Amino acid sequence: MRFENTGIENQTVELSRLDDLMESLGFVRASQWDYDRVTYDRKFEIKNDVYYLRVQGYAIEGDVGARYALIKLIAPLLGKHYYPHGVEYGEGENFPSSLINQCQNILAQVKEGLAKLQG
Repeated sequence: MRFENTGIENQTVELSRLDDLMESLGFVRASQWDYDRVTYDRKFEIKNDVYYLRVQGYAIEGDVGARYALIKLIAPLLGKHYYPHGVEYGEGENFPSSLINQCQNILAQVKEGLAKLQG
C-alpha cells in the first residue's frame, strides 16, 4: 500500500539528520542502503502477522556509503511480510485499519520532524 500526499514525498534532507529523525521515530535503516538509496523500516507485529512501514529515498547529491548525502524522499509504503518470500505491498493486501491509522500518524510525525530540520 502506497501512502500518497503525506507531505514527505520530494522532501530533501541531509542523511545524518534523516537517520537521527527516523531512529527517533522507531525506524531502522541497518544495512538497507546502497550508494544512492536508503530504506527505513518500522516493524509492526499484530497477532501472528508482521508488517513494515517503509520510507525510502535516493541521493541527489553525495554518497550514502561515504556518510554524506542529500536524500530526496519518495512515497512511503506499507507491506505485509510473508515468510520466506518477503514483503508484499500489492493492492490486494488487507491491512488492519488501526495499523493504517497508526502509520498515518507516524508519517505525520516524520513530516513535522522534517519541517523542524528545515527551519
